[in-house]
Amino acid sequence: MKKILSLLTLLMSATTQAQTTDLPEPVKQMEKQGIEIIKPFSAPGGVEGWLGKYQDMGVTLYLTPDKKHVISGYMYDAQGNNLSEKTINDEIYIPAGREMWKQLTAAPGITEGSAEAKCQVVAFADPFCPYCNKFWHQAQPFIKDKSISTKTLLVGVIRPDSAQYAAAVLSAKDPAKVWYDLENSDGKIKPELKSNIPPDVFKQIQHNQQLMEQLGASGTPAIYYLNKARTLQQIIGLPDAKQMADLVACK
Repeated sequence: MKKILSLLTLLMSATTQAQTTDLPEPVKQMEKQGIEIIKPFSAPGGVEGWLGKYQDMGVTLYLTPDKKHVISGYMYDAQGNNLSEKTINDEIYIPAGREMWKQLTAAPGITEGSAEAKCQVVAFADPFCPYCNKFWHQAQPFIKDKSISTKTLLVGVIRPDSAQYAAAVLSAKDPAKVWYDLENSDGKIKPELKSNIPPDVFKQIQHNQQLMEQLGASGTPAIYYLNKARTLQQIIGLPDAKQMADLVACK
């Protein structure tokens, strides 16, 4: 939950790519081996560092003082702390996560709870997802006491008719009530399928699924929130007791 590893697919929208003409020659050679150079950074011990991306994973490169050699890998301090991992998190994953959070909060969805809630939560859900339903029930007491508020982004991934039912919910006169009735009845009170659903509704569902894919989530529920340090947190599937406690506390 502490890292969203696939967020590097969004990286270039949140960072400025390094100008390759300014790169030292050994670093340029790393580009030829498939490493995408992002930006320089200051490393301990007077070493020049470079952040890069390889197969959607963050990498760190270190230029030797003679500027003739480059080392790819992790740097550790005398206490065994991984300094490279911290740099990758601080410079890549955390900023990319915050950019993704902006997209999640901007997306239209079904909201429950107070805007004054301590923790804002976004969850992707399928109308026929049993674990989404269990999470919905888990969340209700915390929504009522203003610990959390939720925004549900509906997708259609479980059954061939999932998208049709998701569209029926979103095109209803009161989507929030229809969704509440569906979840509160454990799927027994289904929305009426319609033949004249506006195309924009299906576009909304498609957009939600694209967001899910960008986040690397392959199933529902896929749950996201920013913790108190404003780091994006991810829970895939039904939260266990610790995950739920962290979510409610925005940890």
